[in-house]
Amino acid sequence: MTMHPELESKALRFHELHAAPHAPLVLVNAWDAASARMVEEAGATAVATSSSAVSWSLGYRDGDHLPRQLAMETLSRIAKTTRLPVTADIETGYGRTDEELQATVRAVLDAGAVGINIEDSADQPLSENAEQSRRIALIRQTAEDAGVGLFINARTDTYWSGSFPDTAYEETLRRADAYQRAGADGIFVPGLADLHVLHELSRRISVPLNALAGLGSPSPGELHDVGVRRISIGGSTARAAYAKVSRLAREVLGDGNWSGLAGSRSYADMDALFE
Repeated sequence: MTMHPELESKALRFHELHAAPHAPLVLVNAWDAASARMVEEAGATAVATSSSAVSWSLGYRDGDHLPRQLAMETLSRIAKTTRLPVTADIETGYGRTDEELQATVRAVLDAGAVGINIEDSADQPLSENAEQSRRIALIRQTAEDAGVGLFINARTDTYWSGSFPDTAYEETLRRADAYQRAGADGIFVPGLADLHVLHELSRRISVPLNALAGLGSPSPGELHDVGVRRISIGGSTARAAYAKVSRLAREVLGDGNWSGLAGSRSYADMDALFE
């Protein structure tokens, strides 16, 4: 078992970022070294990866199609590029067996990350509550054996999956309670933007609540006011960037219009990211 004493201070720092009294932890998700550095340059306090964005950048569909080795190679490049704490979206763990899940956790730590997102959507409609809780407990034990207080952000797709049209709130609380008892440090509920429901969940869930935001979502301040302590935008960062590439390519290949290049960062600025 590889020990990681140098990561513990970053892990503590990342935990503390979820407890800021006046503002939420806002994560602009990255997918490679350059996007991570740009996020850091913009004033971020931590860097989170997006599994969908990493998958697309490497030629894979999202949803457990990306091989662990490729995901961890990308994570390692990101963590080595930034001084900030890094948290990794590991989908459902890049493996179904206990041994595979433990290998993923060790690889995350070896790459230099101090947090993870772990999903309960490995099965349809969702993984069994008890089984997902057991896997979270295994992640916790594996990280503790390595000497790192890994921040485990347990994602539940009770709302996003649409599998609980009438009981999503109750099912979210049931899973959140079980995941917390298993060792989760935070609960992530994507697909929910209703401020009233988020407020009720934050009152009932004792660990930091993470919301997924984007175009049309409540502001960070509004989300924080109802108890949300962590806000991420997932693959939206990459989708916005790729939309720019698509528009630029269409303009250049269409009428030879170069206007899409206006506002580009200079060559020197890009190189300076990695000095």
